[in-house]
Amino acid sequence: MKRAFTFVLGSIVVLVTAAVALPLMVQSNVEAQSDIPPLTEWQVIDLTQPLTPNIPIWPGDPAFEIEPWATYEEDFYFINRISIGEHSGTHWGTPNTFIEGGRSAEMIPAEELVVPAVVIDIREQAAADADYRLSVDDVTAWEAANGEIAAGSVVILLTGWQDKWHDPQAFINQDADGVLHWPGFSAEAATFLIAERGVAGLGTDTHGVDPGNDEEFGASFAMYEADGMILEGLANLDELPPVGATLVVGGWPIEGGSGSPARVLAFLPPAE
Repeated sequence: MKRAFTFVLGSIVVLVTAAVALPLMVQSNVEAQSDIPPLTEWQVIDLTQPLTPNIPIWPGDPAFEIEPWATYEEDFYFINRISIGEHSGTHWGTPNTFIEGGRSAEMIPAEELVVPAVVIDIREQAAADADYRLSVDDVTAWEAANGEIAAGSVVILLTGWQDKWHDPQAFINQDADGVLHWPGFSAEAATFLIAERGVAGLGTDTHGVDPGNDEEFGASFAMYEADGMILEGLANLDELPPVGATLVVGGWPIEGGSGSPARVLAFLPPAE
C-alpha cells in the first residue's frame, strides 16, 4: 500500500511539474518566434532582368518572341503568346541540362528553391580580363574576409555583366572566331565549392557560370553532377551583401524541362 501511495504521489508530482513547465516552454517558444521580424519587414531585391524581344540570346538558341493573342477590341481581354528557350533571360538550370537522367525542373521541390546566397565580387578582375576564371585562392581569400561559405548556399559571381544586359552584343561578347568572352567559375573552384563546402548551386550575372571561352563547361558539369542548380542572367547583384541574403527562385516546374526563365528574389532581414 505504501509503495502504491508513493507511486501515485510521484506521478502527481510529475504531472504538476509538466503542467507548470509546459506553459513556460510554450511562452518561451512564442517569445523566440516574436523576435523574428515578419517577412513583410524584410527588404526585397529583384534579381531578374526584364524580358524584351532584344534580350541577349546564346548563339543558336531560339529568339524570344512575344505577340498579342487576345485584344481588348476583339476579345474584351488581353493576353500575349510568348515563345522562349528554357535558358534565356534570367533563368535557372536543372541537372538534366547536361546529365542524362538527371532531375528535371518539375522534380525540384519548393524547399530547394529557397536558399542562402553568397556573393563574390570579381568586377575589378573581370574589367581587366573578360575571360577571368574564379580560382580556389579567390574563394579562400573571400572566406578570410567574410567567413567560411555555409553548406547549402548558392555562390554567385558579381562580374559587372549585369550592366551590359541592354547591349546584347557586349553581353554575349562573341569574337570573329565565334568564341564567347565573359568571366566565370573555374572548374577547380566549382569542384572545391561542391566537395569542400557543400554548396547547392552556382549563379552569375553573365549568360553562363562557366567562362564564355570554356567549351568544356567544367563548372556546369561539376554542379549538375552534384545534383545542384545554376542561376544565370541575374540582375542587381551589387545590392546584395557578401552574405546574409536568402533567395527565392521562381522557376517553372516544366515536366521534363531543363529549367526555365525565372523570377529570382532576394530577401534581406531588417538591420538590427
